[in-house]
Amino acid sequence: MSLSTRIFRPQHQAARYVAALLSALVLVGGCASRQEKPKPAELAPVTPLLGVRLAWTARVGEGAVAQTVQVAEQQITVAGKDGTVVAIDPDTGRDIWRVNVGAPVAAGVGSDGKLTAVVTVGNELVTLSAGKVLWRQKLAADVYTAPLVAGGRVFLLSADRSVSARDGATGRQLWVQQRPGEPLVLRQPGVLLAVGDTLVAGLSGRLVGMNPNSGSSRWEAPLASPRGTNDVERLVDLVSGVSREQDTVCARAFQAAVGCVNATSGSVLWTKPANGFLGIGGDSQFVFVAQNDGRIEAWQRATGERAWRSDRLQYRDLTTPMVVGRSIVIGDGTGLVHLLSREDGAPLNRLSTDGSAIVAAPVLSGRTLVVVTRSGGVFGFVPQ
Repeated sequence: MSLSTRIFRPQHQAARYVAALLSALVLVGGCASRQEKPKPAELAPVTPLLGVRLAWTARVGEGAVAQTVQVAEQQITVAGKDGTVVAIDPDTGRDIWRVNVGAPVAAGVGSDGKLTAVVTVGNELVTLSAGKVLWRQKLAADVYTAPLVAGGRVFLLSADRSVSARDGATGRQLWVQQRPGEPLVLRQPGVLLAVGDTLVAGLSGRLVGMNPNSGSSRWEAPLASPRGTNDVERLVDLVSGVSREQDTVCARAFQAAVGCVNATSGSVLWTKPANGFLGIGGDSQFVFVAQNDGRIEAWQRATGERAWRSDRLQYRDLTTPMVVGRSIVIGDGTGLVHLLSREDGAPLNRLSTDGSAIVAAPVLSGRTLVVVTRSGGVFGFVPQ
């Protein structure tokens, strides 16, 4: 990924400084784009060692929003760039409901199976129930992270580094907590999840545990500290795609580190340097990390020590990995879905979609593996 594709949004800076910085980014990105892009690793034939069949296909409109698949209450919710939001039956691929919110969706979809929330490119928060709009609220700041719907509330992580909560039924703002941070923010989905009775958000290079009823801070756990000589080099925002096992949450700081935190006490279990921009997957034994060059690594969850590394998928524009049974599932930029052994990274199977990039991390609903492509295709695979 060239620097020109790492889009940052300035916060609280003088207009002249912002213009100069953005101009510098464009110049550097232009130089990078003229360099020959590394050739993706050639794929050797795969003898399927894990049987998988395509069970159904669906569409979500004109293109899917990255980081936009949500699984809850026996339904898959997906958002499209054209404003389409659809709930799909994971067993059949049929629509449960489908609606267009009237504007392109910017920040993915959040759902608990009853309430569904999206943010549009016009910076409007739209909440739905059973395919009908409940309410709309104009937001004061941009949002790049999908809303979190939990406990009858809608939680937002905004680009001004604020975290807020609204009543899911009415849209009434319950609280907002503003946090200071670096003057630039990564224009990429961040970290926002519930762990027990704690709301966990990624703010700068920290995981922050918050009281969901008031927004007050319970703990802060630093995974990376800003370093460098300019604001771009100092960016260490946490990126979407975390691995949670009981009270342990492991996450990546952009181009800086991967680390694990106890979400009950807020204690940092370990951090390791890591150069990448994708989220991570994992299970009780390993954390799986895709680096900038597409190398996939398995790290011991307890210590962060590397267990194995594979370069079979280098430079193939990978998604965040997901663990399904004994396999790691990763999509790539050509629409292929790779199933690798969690023990050593050896290929177990390779699945085809529609030839456009897989744009969201694969998800699992029951026995159905679901992937979404850039052209708006939704594919449901099941093991044989």
